[in-house]
Amino acid sequence: MSKLLVIVGSTRPTRAADLVVPWLTGKTADHEAFDAEIVDLRDWPLPIFGEHFGTIGDHNDPTYSDPIVKAWNSKIKEADAYIVVTPEYNHSIPGGLKNAIDSVFVSFGFRNKPVACVGYAGGPGGGIRAIEHLAQVFIETEAVPLRNNVVIPKVTSAFDEQGQPVDPMTNTSADVMLDDLAWWSAALEKARAAGELTPGILRRQAALTAAK
Repeated sequence: MSKLLVIVGSTRPTRAADLVVPWLTGKTADHEAFDAEIVDLRDWPLPIFGEHFGTIGDHNDPTYSDPIVKAWNSKIKEADAYIVVTPEYNHSIPGGLKNAIDSVFVSFGFRNKPVACVGYAGGPGGGIRAIEHLAQVFIETEAVPLRNNVVIPKVTSAFDEQGQPVDPMTNTSADVMLDDLAWWSAALEKARAAGELTPGILRRQAALTAAK
């Protein structure tokens, strides 16, 4: 069973994520491939990213500049797969979510692990541009962003009184996403267990040092 973190990317007091997350929690709990945990960024008041190689200490056991940054890196690193729940702000993602991703520094916590997204918006776009932007961000972390995600337009009217989606395609999209995430998680867990390359940035630094 894969350890799945569901990262709630909005911290606004009036966030629509609170309409989405209870439904998504039920979907992940019902999927036999995952041991899922909700990680709400409201509970992780991370400082604005300011880490550098002088603040982390030992690369093999980084201390970072603040205990919460160390704890956040450990939380991300212990997982095998991720779902990010995100609204769309100005064609992109919330600043706090980007900061949380940036704060996974040196630990390479997301590396060689799959990431799926559930995007939502008050308008008809449903967070599509936020999801597209997240794919670019996660490629840089050396994660594996998936193609099949969930898009929820007009989120304030997207769920009925029982908290279930009004549009049946929402459930169908979630089922496809979770099955894809399970497949990729199993495949990448096996690949990681067989041995991983050293991160490219470290190999490049080693090559430059050797060439001097």
